[in-house]
Amino acid sequence: MTISCHITEARRLQALRKLNLLDTPPSEAFDRITRMAARFFNLPIAAVSLTDTNRQWFKSRVGVEHTSIPRMQAPCGAVADSRDVLVIADLLADAGYRDSPLAAGGVRYYAGAPLITQDGHCLGALCVLGTAPRETTPEELGSLQDLAGMVMAQIEMMHAIGRVDPVSGLPNRTQFIEDFEDMQKDRPSGEWRLAILINLATPEQLAHAARAMDSVYLDELVNDAAAWIRDELGDGRKVYHVATTQFALLAAPGITLDACLPVIEAKIAGAIASIKTSFVATPAVGVAPFEVGTADCLSVLRRAQSVVQDALERASHVAVYSAHEDRLYRRRFTLLGDFARALASGDQLRLVYQPRIDIASGLCVGAEALLRWNHPTLGAIGPAEFIPFIERSRLAQATTAWVLETALEQQRAWREAGMALQLSLNVSAANLLETDLAARITEALDRRGLPRDCLELEITESAIMEQPARAHATLEAIAASGVHLAVDDFGTGYSSLAYLQRMPADVVKIDQSFIRELESDPRQQGLVKAMISLSQDLGHRVVAEGVENEAVLAFLREAGCDEAQGYWFARPMEVDVFTGWYVGRIVAQAQQLALNVAARPAAGDGSFTTGAPAASQSR
Repeated sequence: MTISCHITEARRLQALRKLNLLDTPPSEAFDRITRMAARFFNLPIAAVSLTDTNRQWFKSRVGVEHTSIPRMQAPCGAVADSRDVLVIADLLADAGYRDSPLAAGGVRYYAGAPLITQDGHCLGALCVLGTAPRETTPEELGSLQDLAGMVMAQIEMMHAIGRVDPVSGLPNRTQFIEDFEDMQKDRPSGEWRLAILINLATPEQLAHAARAMDSVYLDELVNDAAAWIRDELGDGRKVYHVATTQFALLAAPGITLDACLPVIEAKIAGAIASIKTSFVATPAVGVAPFEVGTADCLSVLRRAQSVVQDALERASHVAVYSAHEDRLYRRRFTLLGDFARALASGDQLRLVYQPRIDIASGLCVGAEALLRWNHPTLGAIGPAEFIPFIERSRLAQATTAWVLETALEQQRAWREAGMALQLSLNVSAANLLETDLAARITEALDRRGLPRDCLELEITESAIMEQPARAHATLEAIAASGVHLAVDDFGTGYSSLAYLQRMPADVVKIDQSFIRELESDPRQQGLVKAMISLSQDLGHRVVAEGVENEAVLAFLREAGCDEAQGYWFARPMEVDVFTGWYVGRIVAQAQQLALNVAARPAAGDGSFTTGAPAASQSR
C-alpha cells in the first residue's frame, strides 16, 4: 500500500472513531433501517457494517449472532476501500471470496452500499446477504443506496444535532440515555453493571476559576480531561460528556466493584498528582451499580452524580452509591420543599424554650428559643435533621423572620405577665448578608414596645466567615441598635481568638462539646478555664452549654463562669410548660432564700447555693 493510501486509511479511521460508533450498544434507529433492508430484498441477513482496522463491526444486524468478523476477505472491507456499491451474485463463483469466512458460513449472495460521510470518508457498508445465489435489479440497488443514505443521515444527525457535545466532541447526555436504553434491550436482564461518573471540579472551584481566569479555561479543562479519559480507556470504550464538567461511562459486562475500585482509585490518584490545574480542579468519581433490565437511566445517572459529592470528602476521591445514604439525602430534599409549606401553614412550626441560669444566684435570667417542626405525615422532625439544610437554602431568611416574630410575641406576653427574661435567637449566615436585618429587628421590637436589650442574637463563627466583611457590618449595626449579640458554639471555629476580639459581642457561649464529661478530663478543664478567663477579660459574659450534672456545674461555679444551660436544669420546653417551670422555680428559690436568711446566724455565711433541680426539671 502506498503512503497516500496509508494516509487516506488513517484519516478514514480517524473519522470513524470521531463518531464514537464502534462497540456501542444496538440502536433502534439503525435496527429499523436494517430490518427494512432485509424485508425489501426478502433476505435473511442485513447489517450496518463498520470497517475498523482489522474487523467489520456490526452497529446493527438482522440474522447474525456475532457482532464482528475479520476485515480480511470481507466484502464490506472492499466497499470501504472502493467507496462504491459491491454486488456478488455468488460468493462461491467469485475467486476473491470463495474462501472467505462468509462463504464458509453458507453465505452465497452479497450486496453492499457504501456509508460515506460528508467529508468523503467511507465508514463501511449497509449490506444484505443471502444463502442462495441471486441477481440484483437496478431498482434494488437504488433502494439499497437510499437505505445507506438513511443510515448516514442518522449517523450525521446523531453527531450534529443534540448528540455530541461541541466542546469535548464526545457523545452527550442525550446519547447516553439512548444508548443506555438500547443496552438494556441488548443485554440479559438481571445482569449487574457499573455506571461510573467522573467529576472534574467542585462548583466552588469552577466559580473561583471563572473569576480569575480566561473564559477558555473551562473549555481547556474539559478537553484535557476528555483526552486523558480516552487515553486511559483506549479506543474500545465509549465515554459520554453528560454535564459541563462530568463524564460518564459504563464498565464492561462482568466487571465487579472489587475489581473496578482499585483501578479507578489508582487512576484518579495519578490524575490528581499530575493535573496541571490542581489548584482549582479536584477530580472525583462516583460509582453506581445497577441491574440491567430494571434500571432507569436517569435514576442511575442521578445516583452517580449524587455519590460524587461523597467522593469529594474521601481521601481516595472515589465513592460508591449507598441506597441508605441516598434515601437520607432524598428525604432531606423532600423536607426542604415541605418546609416552605410549613412556614405558610401556621400549625406545623412552633418554638420551645430552654432556660439560661445565672450560676451565682441560681436565677433563670434568660431563655433560648428553639424551632420545632411537626410534619403532617412524618410527625416530629428533629432540628438536627432540618435546621442545617434550611440554613443553607433560600428559606433561611423567611425562617428567621418567622422565628423573630413568634418569639417577640411571646416575649411581650411574658413581659406583660411580669417575666423579665432575655430571649435568645439563632441567626444563620444568610441572615448576616441582609443589609436591612438590624432595621427589621429594631422595628419588630419597637412595634411591640419591647426594650432592645431584651433580645439576644446568637451567631456562630462559621456563619461570619462565609463573607466576613458584610457579616461584620451587619453585626456592628445590630450592636449599635442596642440588641445584644452572643458568640455561639465558641471554640469550634477556625480562628476563635481573632474573631472574638473583633466581634461586638456581649456573651460568649462555650460549645457543649467542651462541657460534657468536663468533670473527668483535666485537660478539658484547663481549656475551659482559659476560655472563661479570656472571654471575661475581653468584657464578655460567659455561658456554658450542655451542663448535665452537678459536678460540671460545681466546676463552672468554681471557674467563675457566669451562666449555664443544659439538661441539668431543664430540657427545651413548650411555652406553657416553661412558664410553669419558671414560676415554680421562683417560688422554690424564694422559699430557699427565706430558709437561708433564717439560718444565717448559725451558718455564718450569707452564700446561696443551688442543689439538684426538682424531679420535674431533671433529664
